[in-house]
Amino acid sequence: MKAIVTGGAGFIGSHLVELLLNQGHEVIVLDNLSTGRRQNLELLDAPQPPGFHELDIVDLNALRPIFAGADWVFHLAALADIVPSIQRPLDYHRANVDGTVSVLEAARQAGVKRLVYAASSSCYGIPDVYPTPETAPIRPQYPYALTKNIGEQYVLHWAATYGLPAVAVRFFNVYGPRSRTSGTYGAVFGVFLAQKLAKQPFTVVGDGEQTRDFTFVSDVARACLAAAESDLSGEILNVGSGRPVSVNRLVELLGGEHIHIPKRPGEPDCTHADVGKIRKLLGWEARVPIEDGVEIMLKNIDYWRQAPVWTPESIGEATKDWFACLGKD
Repeated sequence: MKAIVTGGAGFIGSHLVELLLNQGHEVIVLDNLSTGRRQNLELLDAPQPPGFHELDIVDLNALRPIFAGADWVFHLAALADIVPSIQRPLDYHRANVDGTVSVLEAARQAGVKRLVYAASSSCYGIPDVYPTPETAPIRPQYPYALTKNIGEQYVLHWAATYGLPAVAVRFFNVYGPRSRTSGTYGAVFGVFLAQKLAKQPFTVVGDGEQTRDFTFVSDVARACLAAAESDLSGEILNVGSGRPVSVNRLVELLGGEHIHIPKRPGEPDCTHADVGKIRKLLGWEARVPIEDGVEIMLKNIDYWRQAPVWTPESIGEATKDWFACLGKD
């Protein structure tokens, strides 16, 4: 197949590109390198490099000639993280909503055989039910979650209205090698690994008993491929391990001292994917247990050597808008 991966120089995207190349597919990466890194593509263990175009996915005219003849489109390009989405909501709408519409139109006009959209479990907000099914109420707590869910609605609308074969996969707490090292305060693994390298204590939010459905990136890539290979359209599928792990357990596995910082508003005490639907429809389930995943992360820890080392003070400064906007009663 000829596969296009938007955001393919990013964390999850680069692992998906690697899987597709090793399966023998032709792969073209689209990335504006705002958060993706060319180094991620240079690190691939694959028989040949992918094609690469540095461009903005909002530019439909730039997309059209590249999408011509494509069989699959994996749309992973997006702006992520909570705090910058609060600070720059228009940028997030442009990238995550307008960009998604441009990708959908390019895919529709090219007659692609399947589009897989990387949706986010953050759309559930603080759920009522655990494990959380795809039918749970949508309660985005911040602009990133909102824009990703609006993008998902566009995907399902294009599937229903135009017959574009499309599937949305809602990712839960993805981790693994090549996760982002940018200056934005974000996912716990990147924060902790940089702190470990710097021999600084891990900054544990709250009491650390909150649990997360950590899902290894290779499992996520396999889920995307399974969705593309299926005959599904108009479906939403959770992609998670289904086995939540506490932050305290993560600290134990990483090994090191820790300190506590204030609990943050709008964050759930638990994320836990109900993966019954994807298991039934695609036969997919996560394979990598947290113990093995952490071991792989530690073997690749040098990747985070240039990442910022967060302290309670710098985290407090970085998240002040988070508390100001989401901390209201």
